[in-house]
Amino acid sequence: MKRRDFIHLSGLGLGALATSGLVMMGSPVSAEQLLEPGMDPAAKKVLADIALNAARSKGATYTDVRIGRYLSQSLFTREKNVQGISNAETFGVGIRVIANGTWGFSATSDVTPDGIKACAENAVAIAKANSRLQTEPVVLAPEPGHGEVTWNTPIVTNPMEVPVKDKIDLLLKANDAAMVNGAAFVNSAMFMINEQKYFASTDGSYIDQDIHRIYPTFSVTAVNKESGGFRSRQALSTPMGMGYEYLDCKDKDRIMNPAGFISYNNSYDIVEDAIAAAKQAKEKITAKTVVPGKYDLVLDPDHLGLTIHESVGHPLELDRVLGYEANYAGTSFATLDKWKSGDFKYGSDIVNIFADKTQDYSLGKTGYDDEGVKCKEWDLIKDGVLVNYQAIRDQVGILGGNESNGCAFADSWSSVQFQRMANVSLRPGKEKLGPADMIKDVEKGIYILGRGSFSIDQQRYNFQFGGTVFYEIKDGEIVGMLEDVAYQSNTQEFWNSCSQICDQDDYRFMGTFNDGKGQPSQSSAVSHGSSTTRFDGVNVINTGRNI
Repeated sequence: MKRRDFIHLSGLGLGALATSGLVMMGSPVSAEQLLEPGMDPAAKKVLADIALNAARSKGATYTDVRIGRYLSQSLFTREKNVQGISNAETFGVGIRVIANGTWGFSATSDVTPDGIKACAENAVAIAKANSRLQTEPVVLAPEPGHGEVTWNTPIVTNPMEVPVKDKIDLLLKANDAAMVNGAAFVNSAMFMINEQKYFASTDGSYIDQDIHRIYPTFSVTAVNKESGGFRSRQALSTPMGMGYEYLDCKDKDRIMNPAGFISYNNSYDIVEDAIAAAKQAKEKITAKTVVPGKYDLVLDPDHLGLTIHESVGHPLELDRVLGYEANYAGTSFATLDKWKSGDFKYGSDIVNIFADKTQDYSLGKTGYDDEGVKCKEWDLIKDGVLVNYQAIRDQVGILGGNESNGCAFADSWSSVQFQRMANVSLRPGKEKLGPADMIKDVEKGIYILGRGSFSIDQQRYNFQFGGTVFYEIKDGEIVGMLEDVAYQSNTQEFWNSCSQICDQDDYRFMGTFNDGKGQPSQSSAVSHGSSTTRFDGVNVINTGRNI
């Protein structure tokens, strides 16, 4: 049975985050309520056991229980004004079972013994109803019970504990710095998430996790009053699996890039970046428009991460490969026959791409996934060859495996967990190489930083990507800013044109706070690590040209 059929037959009317917004759904609460302690793990275990026993008594052969408290705070400002403050909380339980070889799922906000017992019994009833249409029984890869364990995001400062006034003052300070340096308009925002998740299963796991994520960002616009022309520059921040310490920028995390301004690693100075953004937005208005043609591209990690996400991360999700998932830009060109061949050249020999949920500071880092599988790292592309996919417990058997990759996720207690993208990252080059030295060998190229608009086809193959700022490279030197740049390629051609990758010292994250997938839609957060990377002979178009 396909997942969308399962959802339909289960009669679930689940709400989900819209991918166009970053505000978590839930009940409005005060900022003080976000700091209230959640339910004690011992109390959660008692409730989880009620669910496990109730489902077993009704005929379930497997059950997992997720008790979740999801907290969010979102702050919005524009120039000198506060546009909005949102605090939200949602709390409930989701119960998934296998009965008669078929999945069933039910969720409730009634987190009481009676409410949970009824929810578990309903999940079993749904599974049995679904089994009338099931052609093959669900088979799970084995997973050992982990007992009672705890995992917490290793933060220094809980962002929810920082007074709202201090956070607003920081955003307004960034706005003011941008305006003083020539911005006509500036919007800034800060998003903070805390997931308090408890997982229990009939495998013998009782896993309590406390997960934090943060994302400060802005958009600066400069206007030429004489010509009416305007240009914008987005923040070069990235969402991180960190606490408020991300906004306490360390000197070691300031990286002077070849274009002569600061990029950031594992901490961020929003005021400093806002000043640079205002100056660059003004420069973009009069920047030279790109001449279409073939260029060697030097892609900064804050740009390349999105290309990795769309051209590698999504097409190597096994449910897309199998045609079970087609929402948000389709299925995948990277079909099983290509993987089975053992020699499908996804990229050049230096392209090594791996998936994981373990890298420090990454959005995807957790101790265990939402099926209770201990998170790990695994290769997707090795020496340019496709070697694996992203798969969970009921999928890996299709690949002949017997161990989940640990990448199941649900965005709420009320959503059923399914296969989601892990952190998908490009391994750094093995030779000592920095971005400035890489550029010295480029005769005709473009250096691209930051994210822009993009499009990709229904098989994740043909694509087009823009960026935030662009610099022309001529005879090994940056000679000025460019505008109206986008590059076009197909996934296999693009990754086979990869000729150089900077070393570990340049390795940085780009992240997305709200990656959409599924029907009904769910949202997840994921990071993509890389070092500055060169791609040769890529087709560049002029997006500002009128035909």
